[in-house]
Amino acid sequence: MASVERLGYLLKHAHKRLIEFTGPAMAPYGIDGRELAVLTVLAGGEALSQQQAAQRLGIDRTTMVALLDVLEAKGLVGRRTHPEDRRKNVVELTPSGQETLRDATAASNAAEGEFLTRLGTADARRLKDMLGLLLSEDR
Repeated sequence: MASVERLGYLLKHAHKRLIEFTGPAMAPYGIDGRELAVLTVLAGGEALSQQQAAQRLGIDRTTMVALLDVLEAKGLVGRRTHPEDRRKNVVELTPSGQETLRDATAASNAAEGEFLTRLGTADARRLKDMLGLLLSEDR
C-alpha cells in the first residue's frame, strides 16, 4: 500500500499543512496552536488545576507546567492556590488572555476555513464530524 493511502500518513501531513495556515494567522497574537488549546481549555467555565487541564488536553504534567510558564510570562494566565487544596494551583485566564483567546480563535478559524476550502462547506463539516466520531469515547 502506498504511503499516501495510509491513514496515519494522511492525518500527519494534513495536520502539518493545517499548521501552515493557522500558524501565521495566530502569530500576531503571540501564541501557537498548543498555547491556543490551553487557553481554550482554561476558558471552559470552571476553575481547573494544572493537572486537570493537562488531563483534558491529553498531555503530561511537565509539558503543561512548561506551557503555563510561557503563558504566564506572556500575561495570558495566572495561577492561584486552590481554595480547598493548597497543594494545587488553579489556572485562570487574565483579561489579556481572554482577549487573545477571542482574537486568536477567530484568526485560527478563518485560517482553518481557508485550509478546508477545497472540500466545500458540506464536506468540510462532514470531515470534522467524522473525525469527531473517531475521537469520541462512545464506541
